[in-house]
Amino acid sequence: MASEHPDLRSWGRVETDGTVYVKTENGERVVGSWQAGDAQSGLAHFARRYDDLVTEVALLEQRLKSGATKPGQVIAKAREIGAGLDTAAVVGDLAGLRHRTEALVAAAAVVQAGEAQRRDAERAKAAAAKEALCVEAEKLADSKQWKVTGERFKAIAEEWKAIKGPDRKAGDLLWKRFAAARDAFGKSRGAHFAELDRQRETAREQKAELVREAEKLSTSTDWAPTANRMKGLMGQWKAAPRASREAEDELWTKFRAAQDAFFTARTDVFSKQDAEYVGNKVRKEELLAEAERMDPTADPQGAQTALRSLQDRYEKIGKVPRDAIQPLDERMRAVEAKVRDALDARWAGSAANENPMLASMRDKVADATEKLARAEKSGDARRIRGAQEDLAKWQGWLRDA
Repeated sequence: MASEHPDLRSWGRVETDGTVYVKTENGERVVGSWQAGDAQSGLAHFARRYDDLVTEVALLEQRLKSGATKPGQVIAKAREIGAGLDTAAVVGDLAGLRHRTEALVAAAAVVQAGEAQRRDAERAKAAAAKEALCVEAEKLADSKQWKVTGERFKAIAEEWKAIKGPDRKAGDLLWKRFAAARDAFGKSRGAHFAELDRQRETAREQKAELVREAEKLSTSTDWAPTANRMKGLMGQWKAAPRASREAEDELWTKFRAAQDAFFTARTDVFSKQDAEYVGNKVRKEELLAEAERMDPTADPQGAQTALRSLQDRYEKIGKVPRDAIQPLDERMRAVEAKVRDALDARWAGSAANENPMLASMRDKVADATEKLARAEKSGDARRIRGAQEDLAKWQGWLRDA
């Protein structure tokens, strides 16, 4: 832009032989030769070269300001232009342009220092962030919360990737710490689940044995002992550790099926038995009703014979429901007492009453009757049967006498 320098002679001159000089702080310096026209044109030609350098410096200033070029590149280029001014074939304010390049270098250095500080701060921040993740990972290394901690380690790894920096050496050291903590947790978790697998396999074997025993017992008809053993097996099942879900479900299905098979069969048998016992109860009640309609006062001996026949039929009928045993027996004893009282009344009015042997036998019958009453109060079936047999023995002997 030679038009900006209307008096180019203040920056240079052209000798009559065409030699072109530029004025510097240290005196004149030859920059070239001009033979193509007048001196003014020659100065303008070399001034345009100077303007090209000015434009290049201005462009560097703009790029530094906008951040389009890195400060280091600006410094290098500005220094290159400044260093070349001593030999540049240009005409212009070389001192001013040199000052401008030096100012550009200084400005770029300030920007470069600022960027270095920001980078250092960012590296320090990144290092602190990764240090915090390392500390957290090292605390989690001993955790037994396998699922939650495992997910947190995955999240930490993702957070780590998102953090840019610090420098490679520091980053490598921090990564080694994190990796060591994660590996320690992984090893502990692996050992835990390996042990859990062993425990589950042991549990599977234990429960498989319970299943085998339950299946063997499922067809047993020895109801009471088998029912108790089945309940014991259920207690062992509940106390045993759990196998894997798949094995647990399969074994439980088999175990429950064996239990159900036995208890269903027992229920069916007991239901039929209960129905039989109810029928026996009805038949015994019919016999008792027949016995209760007897009047032994007219013929005590005949009533006793009829009662003996009725008692034989009564005993042959069989078992009745548990809650009906005592009421039925009480009714039978009442009939027996009524017949016995009639016999005693008949004997009391006869000369035979004076026989000491008969009196002794009647006393034995009375004692046996009291023993039967006491036995029935105790609820001991064996004791009751013994007392009944003893009473029947003395009653028979008394009848024979």
